[in-house]
Amino acid sequence: MPDAVQSVPTASSAQGPQDLNQTCSCITLDQRELARALETASGEPGFRDRIAANQPHLFSNVPVFLPAATLLAMQDIVAAIEEVAQSPAYRTAVLGWAPQIAQPNHGPKGALMGYDFHLSDDGPKLIEVNTNAGGAFLNALLAQAQTLCCVGRVQVADDSLVAGFEAAVIAMFRSEWRRQRGAAPLRRIAIVDDAPKDQYLYPEFVLAQQMLMQHGIDAVICDPQALTLRDNGLWLEGLPVDLVYNRLVDFALAEPGHVALRDAYQSGAVVLTPNPHNHALMAHKRNLTVLSDIAAMTALGVAPALAERLQSIPRTRMVTPETADDLWQSRRQLFFKPVSGHGGKAVYRGDKLTKSVWADIARADYVAQALAAPSQRMIRLDGVPTARKVDVRLYTYEAKPLLVAARIYQGQTTNFRTPGGGFAPVLIV
Repeated sequence: MPDAVQSVPTASSAQGPQDLNQTCSCITLDQRELARALETASGEPGFRDRIAANQPHLFSNVPVFLPAATLLAMQDIVAAIEEVAQSPAYRTAVLGWAPQIAQPNHGPKGALMGYDFHLSDDGPKLIEVNTNAGGAFLNALLAQAQTLCCVGRVQVADDSLVAGFEAAVIAMFRSEWRRQRGAAPLRRIAIVDDAPKDQYLYPEFVLAQQMLMQHGIDAVICDPQALTLRDNGLWLEGLPVDLVYNRLVDFALAEPGHVALRDAYQSGAVVLTPNPHNHALMAHKRNLTVLSDIAAMTALGVAPALAERLQSIPRTRMVTPETADDLWQSRRQLFFKPVSGHGGKAVYRGDKLTKSVWADIARADYVAQALAAPSQRMIRLDGVPTARKVDVRLYTYEAKPLLVAARIYQGQTTNFRTPGGGFAPVLIV
């Protein structure tokens, strides 16, 4: 069972979203409905019980409230980034620091992009772009398993996205296939990650597999080391694989265990999404040094009006010998991230840095991002008001929203170890 988050419906309908995130203690999650939805979608009795046992902090009981205008602002930032990414000069610039494998464009746009935001009083702040964003399949079911909040003027964000999620995802995979293979039939998709059953989000691999199979596409979940490349394509256990839904965090496919997938991708023997080109173009952390710098974008010929739409991205700079002294002096206002990192690993708030850690950062490839503090969600744990941090993820395809969800957590970065935390539905006020 989830942590004891108690319901104290004291919110007034006159309150705004920020106030509701501080005062509304409603438990909106219908545990029975979520269990039913998960077991139906997975085809596995006891699926919810296994999640509760193995991932006890995957789902939060409470929602996050978001102003409608903030969601629109997030969508506009995503649209502007993807418009900038079509600029030839911008593409040349960001592919200049990408590996060779990322240079060719095989066609796919990148399935299930994820844009992560912190919320502030002056609007959403984009802190991260992800090409293998996790959680969408889980969040789609979570959003459907909500009861009414005491505040009578909210809706799951937005209802049409939740209702249309499955159809949009199937259309997305078929579109990725057509971009590289045209009218050829899509028969089999492999959902690929290292030791997939050991991954924290393995349950959503199962949900994705079942969704695809319900729509007539055979789907398997596998480790990349189980794949073999033959003259006529990529194979798994005697069956051909047409498309790989890539959940690896080896964005350049450089690890030895990924050689078959790497060779298949480079030779065009398989459709891979998202792929190294997608990551290099959209999600490489160094790209934020350009996107957050209006002068840099202007120098690349990006229209001023388009560059202006991205001014809310926290200023991001590379840590170099030339910038190191200045960045150390201003470290308390900065967040440091490894260029090739993922999942919040090896990231540091500047005000927590020691000189020894700073020496390691200065020798490695890091970016320094202006600190954009996360907003807070007050919850009740065993009757005690408790503050938690929030970020909001917008899942997209071709810059169009597929779903929006939040993560509630404590600590330096998002995690799923927080009592009362986890994925949370977003309610629009």
